[in-house]
Amino acid sequence: MKQLITLTAIILSTLSCFSQTKEQDSLTIQLAYQKQDSTKVETSIQLIKSFFHSQDYKKALLYIDQSEKLSTRLKYHSATAEIKYYKALIYAQNDDYFNALDNYNTALRLFTQLEDPLGVARVKNSLALIEIKRGNYNKGLRYSLSAIDVFEQKNLYNELSRAYGNLAEAYFNTNQNDNALDFNLKALRIREQLNDSAGVIISTKNIASLYTVRKEHRKAIEYYEKLLVYLESSKEQHLKAEILPLLGAEYLQFNDFDNATTYLLSGLKLNRKLKRQKGILKSLNSLSLLNFKLGKIRLAEYQLDEASKLIENVNDPRLELENLNLRVRIDSTNGNFKTAFNTQRAYQSLKDKLDLENAKPVFIEEEPIENINDANALITPEQSNINPDQNQKYKRTKLYAYILVILLAIMLILFIMLFIKHKKDHVQTSNMRDQFKTVTLENASLLEQTQHLEEMNQVKDRLFSIVSHDLKDSITGVKAFLDLLKEDSISREEFNELIPELSDNADNAAALLMNLLNWSKSQMQNLDPKPETFNIQEVFAEKMHLIEKKVEQKRIILLDESIKQLVYADRSMIEIVIQNLLANAVKFSRVGDVITVSNRDRNGKILICIEDTGVGISKENQAKLFKNGGFTTRGTGHEKGTGLGLSICKQLVELNQGTIRVESEPNLGSKFYVELPKAKAV
Repeated sequence: MKQLITLTAIILSTLSCFSQTKEQDSLTIQLAYQKQDSTKVETSIQLIKSFFHSQDYKKALLYIDQSEKLSTRLKYHSATAEIKYYKALIYAQNDDYFNALDNYNTALRLFTQLEDPLGVARVKNSLALIEIKRGNYNKGLRYSLSAIDVFEQKNLYNELSRAYGNLAEAYFNTNQNDNALDFNLKALRIREQLNDSAGVIISTKNIASLYTVRKEHRKAIEYYEKLLVYLESSKEQHLKAEILPLLGAEYLQFNDFDNATTYLLSGLKLNRKLKRQKGILKSLNSLSLLNFKLGKIRLAEYQLDEASKLIENVNDPRLELENLNLRVRIDSTNGNFKTAFNTQRAYQSLKDKLDLENAKPVFIEEEPIENINDANALITPEQSNINPDQNQKYKRTKLYAYILVILLAIMLILFIMLFIKHKKDHVQTSNMRDQFKTVTLENASLLEQTQHLEEMNQVKDRLFSIVSHDLKDSITGVKAFLDLLKEDSISREEFNELIPELSDNADNAAALLMNLLNWSKSQMQNLDPKPETFNIQEVFAEKMHLIEKKVEQKRIILLDESIKQLVYADRSMIEIVIQNLLANAVKFSRVGDVITVSNRDRNGKILICIEDTGVGISKENQAKLFKNGGFTTRGTGHEKGTGLGLSICKQLVELNQGTIRVESEPNLGSKFYVELPKAKAV
């Protein structure tokens, strides 16, 4: 029967994949023959959804980029909102929350303007999931609650499944366990209707865990056993290994030793096989408690000792508390009352610490420890049943204590005398030390100034090398056009057609030269930045205009996702940095690649991101990028470089109290992040 079920599942999965591929091929053919209108956008959205659901995110993003441009040009706002939503979903799947949140917020704004409550609800539900993953549980809770009414009214089961799951997780992480249980039960019912086996397993596990927290152990057993049935046809052995000792521990609450033994031993065996130390520790703790209850004290102690050795590696305070609690009971039974007393203190200390950190409930059997008062009494020498030899020994101990106190007093007096002498010596040498310190500081200051001047000269040399390189490119282009005209290699009409490009090259050269002259004029004495407040979006616009021709030549897609934000830095320096990073992005991008420029708030600063989908940078070369020696390779169009660009960028950014870093993978592209001070609000 099990083989038949497995075979059926494989056949259905194959048919589903075949059906999806057929649908995608059909939509692709339709798209190729459609005009550049709203119908083409709608077909493209269907194709994007199909690729998203088949988890082919790379193809989905390709069609998203094309469709987004068309829908924007057509001012087809509802389609743009839908495209932005799926773009955000893909970024979220890849854990790129920066870009995911950016696109979700754009989609939310558009859906709100369109007065589309379902669209707004879908976006908020997705935002809830991101906020919960990031630990912002209250924020995630608000998003899900605002979305859920719309889903319930329209009976949208897939969306309800996600929303209920989000709410359950948020409530659990904010210690609202009753609400967490309620929404887990709702999610389970929906997921059963959808035949969502993975979702059913998650909800069932959560429900069982919550019943354990509420100490409703019969209910916990019911759902743990259901979960094991679901896992029989699953390859989730690690989850099964986690559940078996938990189920055994639940049966142990009712002293059902047969079932407890069966599940705990099975759990121990499977966890040993999978080398899950946490599962082994949990199984051993519970087996030790089981054998303690059965009166098998030596076996219980042996299992507890093995469990104790795993505590450091596992680092789970709840399991450590279980272990300490049982250790107290075993030591008390064995008559080791002093050890039991010390272990009880360690247990209480750890428990108090967890309570202060608002830890979740700890599942330990809380039973009064027998004979603990006797343990306290045994370490009190005045007890009436102590024999004369013990009393004499106690008197000798008191005498030794008095002698020790006298010796400590003598040592304290000697220490005070030495301290007074040291004080006198300190006064005599204080003046000499102050004079020496003054000379040392003066020398250090001179050395620091010298090093600063050397570094500034190196920065200036490299900076002029880079700007002159860019300037030479523009002037060479202008000269080439003039030579063609001079030698009559092109007609006047052909030259007239080239005038716009000639004008752009001249403008580029003039802008670079003016920027260099203005900057050098302000820096005649040193390279100290002259910070001012300016709009970073304006800098992006200016520098993106300068690379438009190169972008068109390579057929690169240039996306401006920047927003208006005020930066407090030396504008000339930052312009050089942005221009250099954009030039590098073009240089190492291939035909059809995408360059995206964006900026956002981050921890009270402005975070700039220049991203490309080009050739990327290896880990080895990433380490060389910002070093003073320089590093360069040829671009995708065999472009040369000085190798100094990123080195000077790093120094210019750091002079403005900022940071620069890179994230890159070969063949997947690069992201350069620049963090700069934010202008203070007036």
